[in-house]
Amino acid sequence: MGVAKLTDQNTIVPESKYARVERERRYLLPDLPEGLSRAEHHLQITDNYLTGTHLRIRKVRDPKTNKWVVKFTRKFAPDENDLSRTMITNLYLNATEAETLSIFETNEIRKNRYYFDFETDAELDNFQMPPFAIADVTNNKTFTGGKLSELTYSDVRNEILQSGLLNAKSAGKS
Repeated sequence: MGVAKLTDQNTIVPESKYARVERERRYLLPDLPEGLSRAEHHLQITDNYLTGTHLRIRKVRDPKTNKWVVKFTRKFAPDENDLSRTMITNLYLNATEAETLSIFETNEIRKNRYYFDFETDAELDNFQMPPFAIADVTNNKTFTGGKLSELTYSDVRNEILQSGLLNAKSAGKS
């Protein structure tokens, strides 16, 4: 009698009453929008993606209070063609738990987040690309956090140049 082995084909991930839909749009920006400074209230985020999984350890710091929130997160897009809606489940960690999970091999990305929240699908669907954005990269897998954490600055720059994203805005104006 053989040993049962877990595979993606024989593992069932049941619906979770703890998962929620996260709605987001991602845009390529040359810099912060006019009128918004780096001193404006924002959150500093460090994501450590566990290699080869949909899992990450997220540390969120509020620079105003120097307080941290640490989350162990599973995030994935049920429809791989629509990355604007993902299923996300968070488990909040204390410092000891976060340190315990830090043994895993991860890819790290750091970012500052200035929030604009979508509460409904209609708000998300009707949101127009802001005039200060160069391109909508919501459904470009290269610009998901997990993928960005695996790339160098040069890789991202090459993707922008090769995909024509820098010309997207000027093409839309003609």
